[in-house]
Amino acid sequence: MMRQNLKKVEQIKQYESMKMFPYVFGLNNSSGSSAKRSKPKLIYFLLFTLISSCFVFAPYLFYLPYPSALFLIDSSIKEFEDQVSQNITEPPKPSKNEESILCDRTGYRTDICFMKGDIRTHSPSSSIFLYTSNDDHVSQEIIKPYTRKWETSIMDTVGELKLVKLSGDKHSCQVVHEVPAVVFSTGGYTGNLYHEFNDGLIPLYITSKRFNRKVVFVIAEYHKWWEMKYGDVVSQLSDYPIVDFTKDKRTHCFKEAIVGLKIHGELTVDPSQMQDDRTTINEFKNLLDQAYRPRINELDAKEERRLKGKVAKRRKAKKPKLALFSRTGSRAITNEDQMVKLAQRIGFQVEVLRPDRTTELAKIYRVLNSSTVMVGVHGAAMTHFLFMKPGGVFVQIIPLGTDWAAETYYGEPAKKLGLDYIGYKILPRESSLYEQYDKNDPILRDPGSITQKGWQFTKGIYLTKQQVRLDLRRFKKILTDAYAKSNR
Repeated sequence: MMRQNLKKVEQIKQYESMKMFPYVFGLNNSSGSSAKRSKPKLIYFLLFTLISSCFVFAPYLFYLPYPSALFLIDSSIKEFEDQVSQNITEPPKPSKNEESILCDRTGYRTDICFMKGDIRTHSPSSSIFLYTSNDDHVSQEIIKPYTRKWETSIMDTVGELKLVKLSGDKHSCQVVHEVPAVVFSTGGYTGNLYHEFNDGLIPLYITSKRFNRKVVFVIAEYHKWWEMKYGDVVSQLSDYPIVDFTKDKRTHCFKEAIVGLKIHGELTVDPSQMQDDRTTINEFKNLLDQAYRPRINELDAKEERRLKGKVAKRRKAKKPKLALFSRTGSRAITNEDQMVKLAQRIGFQVEVLRPDRTTELAKIYRVLNSSTVMVGVHGAAMTHFLFMKPGGVFVQIIPLGTDWAAETYYGEPAKKLGLDYIGYKILPRESSLYEQYDKNDPILRDPGSITQKGWQFTKGIYLTKQQVRLDLRRFKKILTDAYAKSNR
């Protein structure tokens, strides 16, 4: 576009010169013989040459790098356009019908944009450019590539990206990629296990699966700890190193990019929305197994060497394993020790898990993948049901005021994975709130009327101030049922 504008300027100037110097261009319409007009021909020719040279070099003496339309984009983009190439490597030019930015903003949970053509990153301006061969006006899309679109408070913390379509050829590539990019953010609620899977890993799987690992992940708001924690999983989705969009200042060039992630619901994959119409959450579970299997084999071998022949004996007399997620503070089971002893008397081998943010996920996966029953109180740790084999039993203890969240976020998704789900709803007398409020208080008698007031009421009363003391006689029926199912 810049060259086209300069060409137009030359044409205008030449037109003005033709009016100013008609003799040079043979535009003098006055009468007279041809001999009289040819007399100053050499002088006019020299004058024409001088003027033409001025017009040719004037644009470089008074160079303006941007056409006026580009002032719609912030000044940092202007700096990008003014940079001189350090690496002139160029990808093949796409055809005009392949140059596009198309955004789908109809989803309740997420926006997603598809880019095709000459795509170039520019992290200093939080921009991704699409250069076209068309002489179109500059257009721009703004997107926050995170899957909590409806939740304004958290989306306000997620950085936005500018997707800019413009024409021009004054640009360069420093890193040329032959495979597409998927661009997303690990900001928002990242740090909470449920959100790391629900808002991040599963949508990433859904979005990138069709590329069969031939894709580059470009992460906005990148965290090194996230890559260390989920590197085994990410390596099953991409054969290429992650690009830290913010810190990597190089210009990365792609022919195709998806900005934002697709999401189907809570911890699930909807086959009807997948390209092959058959991929389910079980395929994601298989991917987790592939990701963690090498490390699990290593841990198994180490244990076998440590215990030597005892491992084989233990396998022969193996009891059904129950994995219990233990909590401290809010929603802790205050009589947990008695519950563990009860489960052991019923016939379970019990393993109590107390993971923190530094716990290696492969170790948790190893325990759950070899367990027939998982038990825990509603909370983010229940996301670990994804680590269980289909056919296992998942018992979720549901404190007062958490019925809807427990069923929606974990109960229903667990069924889709093929688990036998049991929701144990505690009675008011099993809640620590029973000692704090009158028996007829709506907090105990009608939790739904409280939770309808909003998240802050739910969180302040039922999530952060409640503990559980199980009625073991009542809970024994649940464990007995789970034991029977685990021996089928």
